[in-house]
Amino acid sequence: MSARISRLTVIAALAVVALVGYAALVLAVAVTAARDQVASADAIAVLGAAQYNGRPSPVFKARLDHAAALYQRGAAPVVLVTGGIGAGDSVSEADVGERYLRQLGLPPQAVHALPPSPSTYASVRQVRQWFEGRDSRRVLFVSDGFHMLRLRIIAERAGLAPYTSSAPGSPIRGNARLNTGYMLAEGLKVPAAWLFQH
Repeated sequence: MSARISRLTVIAALAVVALVGYAALVLAVAVTAARDQVASADAIAVLGAAQYNGRPSPVFKARLDHAAALYQRGAAPVVLVTGGIGAGDSVSEADVGERYLRQLGLPPQAVHALPPSPSTYASVRQVRQWFEGRDSRRVLFVSDGFHMLRLRIIAERAGLAPYTSSAPGSPIRGNARLNTGYMLAEGLKVPAAWLFQH
């Protein structure tokens, strides 16, 4: 009986430690999400989101609008757009984003659609490749706030000097329930990125 109680005690203690650790990670995600790090950079990199028949989704549009505003403020001389190709689509999110930014008036030489990338990790790798051969690798990432801690971890490991600025007009940010759900999910994705995405 005492051995069984001892095992249960150990299991309970481990569960408490895991819960506290998870709560600390979610808090770190929230703190990073609230921190705007706009700084002079070599490029602004927009993380892709869904597109619908050649039009950016509301989430993607908010990110692109924010990137355009940062470019107009002189934060960087070029905007890199990332994103994959969804099931049944023939055009990438990156291409849709590039077209949208040009429609906003950004000059063609200032906007680059990077090759399709289906994940955050793949998107950062594409950004890293764009910086190949350049001495400075200061990049200002634009995405939603919940995304920023994991994004910074992956970017730093890729040899970039990342700064982050979340899209203020994102529908995710404006929906407390949805935003909380994404942050809770990041509490699991952040350690996975730390352990496996090198």
